[in-house]
Order: sequence, then structure tokens, then C-alpha cells
Amino acid sequence: MPGKTDPDRPGLRQMWEETFGSPPPAHASVGFLRKALDHAAQVKREGGLPAATRRALGQIAAGKPVEEAARGRLRPGAHLVREWNGRSYQVEVQETGFRLDGRTWRSLSAIARHITGTTWSGPRFFGLTARAGGRG
Repeated sequence: MPGKTDPDRPGLRQMWEETFGSPPPAHASVGFLRKALDHAAQVKREGGLPAATRRALGQIAAGKPVEEAARGRLRPGAHLVREWNGRSYQVEVQETGFRLDGRTWRSLSAIARHITGTTWSGPRFFGLTARAGGRG
């Protein structure tokens, strides 16, 4: 909860510029500014972002679509879990594809189509990308 010593909007804007080297978004709320500054301070305290995250963020800032910049983040051996219609599905990431129920698939979208019977974005179905225009 904000206290009397918390910076006001002009103070937060100044802190933003000092932290990020540019003005904050024009219509950013005070709450957003505080959260972003708190996050930046935490990242700095903990030693910075991992190299892969910095690379992906740089690619996104350069205009690359988020889905494209995030590719390659799934490593062989990782497991994705999704519940659908009362059943839990577990997919193992492999070097050459994805394994579900003893069968290897070339893409997550093929698995999502198999599970649901309709066309889906596999990364979206497994929660790896945000929904366009939506939250999270």
C-alpha cells in the first residue's frame, strides 16, 4: 500500500527516465510505473535477466513477433501439461518434435488439433503465448 513517502507521478516519471533512459509511456498509470520500477530494481538486485531473455526482448524491441522471438526456449526434456475436457495431457519436448501418449508429433499445433478436434495454435493451447488483444 502506498505510503506518504512514496514518490508522486512526477517523481515516478523522473525515476523511470533515470532507470530506463527514456520517458515512460504517456498514459501509464502510477501503479504501472511503480510496478515496473520495482521489477527493474529486483532484476538489478538479482544480477540481471538471463541472456536468453535479454536476447528475446531485444528481438521484440527490434520488431520481431513475440512468438518468433520466444522460439527455442523449450529444451528437450521439458514437459508441457494441459488439462482438456477432464483429462490431463503431458507432452515431452524432444530434439525432433514432441511426444504424447507414445507418439512423436512434429508440432504442438498438431497435438492441439489431435486433442481438441479443431484447429488451434499449439503454443497458445499450451499457454506459451498470449492471446492476441487479450490478457496474458
